[in-house]
Amino acid sequence: MWQFPGIIKVMRSIDDRIVHELNTTVPTASFAGKIDASQTCKQLYESLMEANASRDRVIKNCIAQTSAVVKQLREEGEKNLDHLTLLKQLRKEQTQVETDAVRTNVEEVVNDRSWKVFNERCRIHFKPPKNE
Repeated sequence: MWQFPGIIKVMRSIDDRIVHELNTTVPTASFAGKIDASQTCKQLYESLMEANASRDRVIKNCIAQTSAVVKQLREEGEKNLDHLTLLKQLRKEQTQVETDAVRTNVEEVVNDRSWKVFNERCRIHFKPPKNE
């Protein structure tokens, strides 16, 4: 779990670079004839969808693993109420669950920002499929 923040940061690279990516790949009106903006926006759309789905899977997996540890520690704690180390570990894991919930909220903000920028620049060049 300690690697989780670094992994998510790497996985957010497309979101972090989206404005630059759009500025360098989606043409302004004066350069519209030189680049296929529809294809560029479609590729960027697919990259964003894939990145969002990957991060969502990683976050949900982390939450599930941490929740399972918390459940196990609670069950062990009910059997052995005097075990101080167990209680400390339980608190640590509960804090991790809370941190993961905050990361989920941050992820929503990052996704919203990326899609807003994408839609502003690509709406006239590319229409995403209705089912997504």
